[in-house]
Amino acid sequence: MYKNQFFLNKKVLITGNTGFKGSWLSIWLNLLGAKLYGLALEPPTHPSLFEEARLNKIIENNKIDIRDFKKVKDLVIDIQPDYVFHLAAQPIVKYSYLHPVETWQTNVLGTVNILESLRFLNKKCIGIIITSDKCYENLEWEWGYRETDRLGGSDPYSASKGSAELAFSSYHKSFFSKNYMSKVRIASARAGNVIGGGDWAENRIIPDCIKSWIENLPAQIKSPNSTRPFQHVLEPLSGYISLAEKLSINGKLSGQSFNFGPLSNSNHKVIDIVKKLSKSWKNSSWEINKGESKISEAKLLKLNCDKALSLLKWEPTLDFEKTMELTFDWYYNYYYEKISSFDKCCSQIKEYKSIKDL
Repeated sequence: MYKNQFFLNKKVLITGNTGFKGSWLSIWLNLLGAKLYGLALEPPTHPSLFEEARLNKIIENNKIDIRDFKKVKDLVIDIQPDYVFHLAAQPIVKYSYLHPVETWQTNVLGTVNILESLRFLNKKCIGIIITSDKCYENLEWEWGYRETDRLGGSDPYSASKGSAELAFSSYHKSFFSKNYMSKVRIASARAGNVIGGGDWAENRIIPDCIKSWIENLPAQIKSPNSTRPFQHVLEPLSGYISLAEKLSINGKLSGQSFNFGPLSNSNHKVIDIVKKLSKSWKNSSWEINKGESKISEAKLLKLNCDKALSLLKWEPTLDFEKTMELTFDWYYNYYYEKISSFDKCCSQIKEYKSIKDL
């Protein structure tokens, strides 16, 4: 995986590059020598990793709303990318209840806009469409979902991600399969809750804790016993990069979907995450917020990643302890040690690659 010259001087378009995942992916692909282009709105939070790491220096950023088809298409045609990583999304479940129309437009229409824009390319291009583990109809059973399991989702966010997968499948079958002699190859990637340094989004457990503790306030824990398959952000990103590389070589992977989840024993209760982080963070405390929430969110969700192991030779690497160590180390550096955010990300990517033996 990740041949040293594979992305060298390749044109790579990243949608949602100002977000948390998009920023980490930009840094990694920059280390691999890619020529980066971004399509995104302003960073969704302040501070943001995009701003703190000064990523405008390594990527040609284009302020475009993913819902604006003409501007999206014109940019794709102008860039003529070799790779497209589509990460632009409305990613918060709670926000989707408050703004369902925006969520559906961004997550479904935005995906359609990228797929439709790729139809105008008359060159080889690899498109990686990133959705979510929440695209599945979640029955909250104990075993992991496979790529062939039923899509669904009751809340607006989850349903929009399931719909984005349907759009992806339809476009492949209708326009990008071998029957249509298309030079574009596409695949979708499904991952879950990611943590790591540089995330300041609302309604996410670690950013919420860090923001409270910096202000010497107790963190408010709303669903302490909810279980989440937490994984470090670099785990799924390594999967996306691996998928792009393998898809470029093997056209038979086009139109397929892949899960990129954490180790099977990485499901932990929210309260366990808080306790682990608070042991290392000075002056930290928390309290259980017993107020009832009208927002319904899944309490158990796991992915089966056997397909990624079999076809991509990809598997998760970081255990819970290392995931928390990297996350804590990044935030502690940001607030107390002051190594540049960009350099810290680079060093953690290099450390991760050494652990994964890339």
